[in-house]
Amino acid sequence: MSWGDGEQGWAGVRALPHVQRHAISVPLVPASVRAVRISAAEAIASFGAAPGSALVDAALLVVSELVSNAVRHAGEGSTTADVTVTLVAGQLVIGVGDQDPRMIDLAGGPSGGGLRTVAELASAYDGDVSVEPAAKGRGKTILVRFRLPGQG
Repeated sequence: MSWGDGEQGWAGVRALPHVQRHAISVPLVPASVRAVRISAAEAIASFGAAPGSALVDAALLVVSELVSNAVRHAGEGSTTADVTVTLVAGQLVIGVGDQDPRMIDLAGGPSGGGLRTVAELASAYDGDVSVEPAAKGRGKTILVRFRLPGQG
């Protein structure tokens, strides 16, 4: 399938009636950034993406940035990051959650350089960045949505 920008990949995405999801929890240590990036790359490839495409590279950079931020900034008591990669309704959604109760305020735009990069990458694919309270109590999850090229 052509994405309109010369990229190929995501064979059959329009025909997929279900959600494809990959989840991994990792300790908040520097080595986890690489481990999550590899795991996310494998998951995205299993969803049907062409490795090395601009969207895949952007998504993997987002995963790396968000996990790096969690490693650097999550306070004591936050020992793991929960990372999800989901393909649903013409979107690729990256989620990174931690147990740090401090919320991130994106209202005035992302404040850190890494979050600005994440927001720019999402915007390049008609996507967005949001922060939600953790579903299981304390903490938060940063969600980054990318619209797949050629998908609505």
